[in-house]
Amino acid sequence: MKFLIILVYLFIQTNNFQIILEKTTHKQEIILDCNYTFEEAIKGIEIPNSISKQLTLISVEYYSFDDRLHKGQLVVNKKAAKDIEEIFNFIKESKFPIAKVIPAVKFNWDDDASMNDNNTVAFNYRKVKGSKVLSAHSYGMAIDINPLQNPHIKGKVIQPAQGKYNVNASGTIIRDSKLVKEFVKRGWQWGGRWKSSKDYQHFEKKN
Repeated sequence: MKFLIILVYLFIQTNNFQIILEKTTHKQEIILDCNYTFEEAIKGIEIPNSISKQLTLISVEYYSFDDRLHKGQLVVNKKAAKDIEEIFNFIKESKFPIAKVIPAVKFNWDDDASMNDNNTVAFNYRKVKGSKVLSAHSYGMAIDINPLQNPHIKGKVIQPAQGKYNVNASGTIIRDSKLVKEFVKRGWQWGGRWKSSKDYQHFEKKN
């Protein structure tokens, strides 16, 4: 009888260990999309000190289109960091797919190259296309999400060129979605609600 009790005890302990091991292993199965230091993430471009001192580097986790958990990084304004971290927690929990999240330095600060790679990015010191005005991205107060699924459309011009807005496609941001509401309730504006053009990938907040 004692022998049987010992066997049952060992069986339970073994199974508990297996569950713990599986959980631990699962936690370790995170695909690292990038691993920059802050200095590395803002190098290669001249950024005014008045702006660079406002920036910070944060890590975020998300499920990509391969249904696996990934970890990426965003350079954002310190004022926006808490919002973005909370929103990415929602993105992760809801399993809204994000292709990748890598700072713009990876693409030599080329916004077109970043969009063409379907990269989600926040800070990029640049002007609004076709103007002399600095973009909200220049202050780390804007983020572009899944550009291929959520392109910028103005008339017949689509950016990125191979982007396609299909409300039924995975990773697409749509009006009145929970993701849009998560941004809006924190004071962010969605480019999908603009009148002169539709920038479905774009969210920004006044600095």
